[in-house]
Amino acid sequence: MSRIGKAPIPIPDKVTITLNGLAVAVKGPKGELSRTLPEGVVVSEENGIVLVAAADGTRRSRERHGLCRTLVANMVEGVSKGFTRKLEIIGVGYRAQVQGRKLLVSAGYSHPVEVVPPEGISFQVENNTQVLISGSDKELVGNEAAKIRAIRPPEPYKGKGIKFEGERILRKAGKTGKK
Repeated sequence: MSRIGKAPIPIPDKVTITLNGLAVAVKGPKGELSRTLPEGVVVSEENGIVLVAAADGTRRSRERHGLCRTLVANMVEGVSKGFTRKLEIIGVGYRAQVQGRKLLVSAGYSHPVEVVPPEGISFQVENNTQVLISGSDKELVGNEAAKIRAIRPPEPYKGKGIKFEGERILRKAGKTGKK
């Protein structure tokens, strides 16, 4: 039995959850999320706590038990607190700016790269080199952060590029010249 799956999910104030079989809808101050969970799990709500259980003892339902509990917990946290990812831009002349809803990234190309966020995602830029991606859906926030990082991933020699906050870049020694 999954240790993660057994943990109950407390529902904070101002958050409502609607269960319709395997369809889960969560509504809160930061937005509204819905998802259909895979088969093999049973979701129930009892006095302010959501419980996820494996439907039977098959391998498939035991595999999905912890996953589904984490998906529901992320939905509850997303609509109550929200999620953010922070990116750092390193390099001479590399910068980002917000123009309306779009993000313009200058990362050494002949033109700035334009990133249009999906619905529910917002961008903020601090000091032209730090980008904050925020939203209520953890999966969307992570995917958008990965797309922006893919514009210019950090390189191992000088460390220039776009990296996640706290990400360590393995550095390599450059060429050594003749003496």
